Amino acid sequence: MAGDDRLDPKVLKTAAVLVAGVLAVVFDTTIVGVALHSLAADLHTTVATVQWVTTAYLLALGMTVPLSTWAMARFGGKRVWLFSLAVFLVGSVASSAAWDAPALIAGRVVQGIGGGLMLPVMTTLIIRAAGGRLLGRTTSAIALPALLGPILGPLAGGLILTHLSWRWMFWVNVPFCVVGLVLAARFLDRDDPASRPRLDVAGLGLLAPGIAAVLLGLSKAPDGGFAHGGVLVPLISGVVLVAGFGLYAVRRSDPLVDLRLFAHRPTASGSAVLFFSGFALYGALLLLPLYYQQVRGTSALDAGVALIPQGVGTLLSRSLAGRLTDRLGARIITVGGFLVVGVTTVPFAYADAHTSTWTLAGWLVLRGIGLGAVTVPVMAVAYLGLDREQIAHASALIRIAQQIGGSFGTAVLAVLLQHAITGSGDVSAAFHRAFWWSTAFAGLATLLALTLPARNEALEPNPGGPALQRSSADVR
Repeated sequence: MAGDDRLDPKVLKTAAVLVAGVLAVVFDTTIVGVALHSLAADLHTTVATVQWVTTAYLLALGMTVPLSTWAMARFGGKRVWLFSLAVFLVGSVASSAAWDAPALIAGRVVQGIGGGLMLPVMTTLIIRAAGGRLLGRTTSAIALPALLGPILGPLAGGLILTHLSWRWMFWVNVPFCVVGLVLAARFLDRDDPASRPRLDVAGLGLLAPGIAAVLLGLSKAPDGGFAHGGVLVPLISGVVLVAGFGLYAVRRSDPLVDLRLFAHRPTASGSAVLFFSGFALYGALLLLPLYYQQVRGTSALDAGVALIPQGVGTLLSRSLAGRLTDRLGARIITVGGFLVVGVTTVPFAYADAHTSTWTLAGWLVLRGIGLGAVTVPVMAVAYLGLDREQIAHASALIRIAQQIGGSFGTAVLAVLLQHAITGSGDVSAAFHRAFWWSTAFAGLATLLALTLPARNEALEPNPGGPALQRSSADVR
């Protein structure tokens, strides 16, 4: 490879240091999901109460994401990273030592605060280190934890619940956090801020509870659908608050999160595709383990093992997707990825309890390849043409779009599945219908991906330049 086709060693070093720490957040999010029934039994409480172990974490994480832009500008990326990783470590220890459900929920809130800062800060620091070059290969490093978590997390959770106490679900975070802190303190460059901006308290008061309310409403939808007060009240309230933040932010020169980036075609189209990918990608991540457990009669651990081929396929395509994105642009790779995801979901719409495990494993490998080909280019394209200060705002927008889109897609498919089961009483047929819906969502996402820029080289970074010097017309 030519010298200018290689990632700067500084980028690789930064990515390795940050990924080492963020793995704790990614695995924790997915490991806990398989343990709710065990937690309810061990803590002598109801499943409805222990659901807040997951819900409180996600709400705290979502509310903290918008703070990342101000915190990095105020204190510098390295300090914010060390602080957030230390907070997540404290929350993990507190969760592992919890004596009842409220104590565990409190520990999870602390974890969510740390995780909400870590995820956008990691992305911002790696993209800044890359200087706007080779964004496809750069985001393939950023995407690694997000791709590994949904596959290895349930497997790790199943192993822990089978052989150890549930407390080890949180103790396993400690080594990741400690190693991440040591590496970050030693190898991350200092980036002392040039200014000390004041916190946009009004903006935070609108956006943070707005995101939390939307996520809360979506988290309740699988229990009884969207048409009841427990879903509609928080969902509508959240949308009103977020819309209020939008009207407020566009009038400020220094908003908490700069929504004017949506006037920038790469960021706007990338965020939209990431949001809608929640239906095509994250919703199916709910269906697949449930399919193995409810239709094929496997345990949670065996379901996690059955999904390993999908993770293998994702890892196989990740690096290649990054290289092809830098060479061909995001549009063609993303469209191809969504098509692969849609086609490889169809076999599950016909599979039953007697379908060959090896046949399904083969389809999962191919499906994983499609997942990798979607995630990397869409994340990369959202940063095209942004200057250094805009990157932090884009990271927050992307993370919010991913989180709300993933929750929305998961809720919609969960409701569709539940309605199909209630209507027919045939669990296998209900899953077939849900997989057809997932396939249709992948087809719609394919059409939406056509809005992405066709070529990456049309935009170069504008380090230190004024916001949005280039318009969407500059993108071919």
